[in-house]
Amino acid sequence: MVVDELSDEAVDHLFHALADATRRDILRRCVRGEASVSRLADAYPMSFAAVQKHVAVLERAGLVTKERRGREQLVRTDPDAIRRARQALDHLEAAWRGRVERMSHLLAQDPDQEENNPTKGQGK
Repeated sequence: MVVDELSDEAVDHLFHALADATRRDILRRCVRGEASVSRLADAYPMSFAAVQKHVAVLERAGLVTKERRGREQLVRTDPDAIRRARQALDHLEAAWRGRVERMSHLLAQDPDQEENNPTKGQGK
C-alpha cells in the first residue's frame, strides 16, 4: 500500500513511532517549538540515552529532525511529516468506512427477496 508519498515501510515506521506514549509526548513538545534532547530528557523519569533512542525512532519515522547546534542536539517537528501522517490515517479511514458501508448494505438486504428470486439456483 502506498499512501501518497509514504511506502508501506514508511507507514510502518510512522505507526511504530506513534504507538508509544513517550514518543507521542516528545512529538507534542516539539510541535510547540524546538527542544534540545537534554531538555526533553529532563521531562522524563528515564535516562538521557533512553530519550535519545525515542528521538531516534521519531527521526527514523520522519516525524522530527535533529540539528546539532554547539553542544546541543535540537529536535524539531517536520510539519510535512505530520501532514503525511494525517494522509495515511485518512487513507485508512476511507478504506474502513468503505468496508463498513458495504457490510451495512449487505446486512440491510431483505433475505426474503433472495428466496423469491426466480433465477436463484439456476446458475445465473
